[in-house]
Amino acid sequence: MELTKQDLAAMASSYREHTAQHIAEQAVKNNGINASSERENVVVSKNNFVFSIDVDSEAVANQQQSGRCWMYSALNLMRFHIEKDLKLKKGSFELSQNYNFFYDKLEKANFFMEQIVKYAGSDLDDRRIDFLLATPQQDGGDFDPIVELVEKYGVMPLTAMPNTKVTENTSELNAVINKMLRQDAQDLRDLVAERTPDGKIREARIAMLNDIYRVLAVSFGEPPEKFDFEYRDKDDNYHVDRGLTPLEFYRKYVKLDLEDYVGVINLPLESMPYGKMYTIDMTGEVLGARRDLHYLNVPIDVMKQATIEQLKSGEPVWFGCDVTQDSDFQKGIMALDLYDTQSMFGIKYTQDKGERFLYNQSLPTHAMLIAGVDLDADGKPVRWKVENSWGTTAHGKPVGHEGYFIMDDSWFDEYNYEVAVHKEYLPEEYRKALATEPEVLPYWNTFNPVP
Repeated sequence: MELTKQDLAAMASSYREHTAQHIAEQAVKNNGINASSERENVVVSKNNFVFSIDVDSEAVANQQQSGRCWMYSALNLMRFHIEKDLKLKKGSFELSQNYNFFYDKLEKANFFMEQIVKYAGSDLDDRRIDFLLATPQQDGGDFDPIVELVEKYGVMPLTAMPNTKVTENTSELNAVINKMLRQDAQDLRDLVAERTPDGKIREARIAMLNDIYRVLAVSFGEPPEKFDFEYRDKDDNYHVDRGLTPLEFYRKYVKLDLEDYVGVINLPLESMPYGKMYTIDMTGEVLGARRDLHYLNVPIDVMKQATIEQLKSGEPVWFGCDVTQDSDFQKGIMALDLYDTQSMFGIKYTQDKGERFLYNQSLPTHAMLIAGVDLDADGKPVRWKVENSWGTTAHGKPVGHEGYFIMDDSWFDEYNYEVAVHKEYLPEEYRKALATEPEVLPYWNTFNPVP
C-alpha cells in the first residue's frame, strides 16, 4: 500500500480536530512521554511503602551495567538465609556474583560449541545455526541455570572474588567472546566437514575453551580454589572459617535444597495449557547437570498464592518479569495504570497478556526478589514489595525506596511471568504435574533466556 498525499492530508486534518492532543503536545515536547502521562494519584495515594507481610529489608545489591539480574536475585535469596542464620549486620555481606559469572561464561561457551558440533551438517542459513551465531553467549539467564551453576561450582563471599570493571560493564567482554566463538564455530564446522575423529574435535574444543578461560581470568581474575570466611555478627562478635572451597561454603552456609524449588510460570495461551510442564530446545548451559530448564504453567491465582505462602513462611521469592512496562525506577513503582498514554495520545491498547507475549510486546526482561506483600481484609494482595539489584542511586538520582520497589497487584497479573517457589506451596494437582515429561518448546520461543 502506497502512502499518498491524500492520506497524509487526511491524517493532518484528523489531528487538527483532536484538540486534547494539542494540549498534550506541549507537555510531551517539553517533558517527555512518561513524565507527561504519569498519574500522580497512582504514585502518591495507591502505592504506600507499607506491607502487612515484610520479610526482607536488607541492603540491595547493584548489578551495574550487566545483565546478571537472574544471578543477583538468586544469590540474594541465598544471602538472605546466610544473613539470617549468622545474624550478620545489614549491608555487611554479599555473595560473589563475579565468581559464578566466570563459570557461567565458560559453560555458555562450551554449550555453544556443543550445539555447533551437533548441528554442523546444517547450512549457515538454517534457522538454528543463524540463531546460534546471532548471539553465541550473553549475560542473561533464569532460575534453573543458576541452580546448575551453584550445585556444580558452589558460591563464595564477595570479598573472596570482588567485581571488576569488566563484570560491572560487560559490553566489551561480550563482544570479544562472541567474536572468538564465531571463529570457533567456523573451525569446528570445518573439522566436522573433514570427518575429523571425535577425539580430535574434543581436543580442539578444549584448546578453544582454554582461550576463553584465559580471557575470563584476565577480565574477572582467576577464581580462588579456597578462601577464608571472616565476619562480625550484629553483636560485634568475630568469626572465622578458614580454607573453605566454594562447594564447602555452599553446603555449610546456604543450607537450601535448591532441588525443592520449581520455576512456575503464567502464560495464558491456548497453545500452552495450564498444569503442564515445559522446557525449551537448546537450553541447559551446564552440560551434564542433573537439572534442566523446566517450567510449570499455572493460573495467575495459583502463582500468587504460592508466592504468598512462601512469604508467610518468612522467605522471599525469586521472580522474572517485564520491568520495562509501566514502571518508574526513580520512584520505585510498577503499576498498570501508572502512565495514561492512551488518553494523552488518543489511542487504545487491546492486547491481553498472552497476545502481548506472542507478538513480542512483552516478555521476561528482568529478575528480582519479592520481599513482602500487603494483603487486604480478605487476604487478597494489594501490592508487593520488591528487592531490586540496581543499587540505591543511579546518575545521581535515587532508585526506588533505597533500592526497593512497589509492584501493584494489577501489574503482577499482567507483567509477572515466573516465580521460583517451594513445591509444597503448590496445589496437589500441580505438584503431580512436576513428575510429567515436559513439552519441548522451540528455541525461538520468547521465553528462551539464552538469546
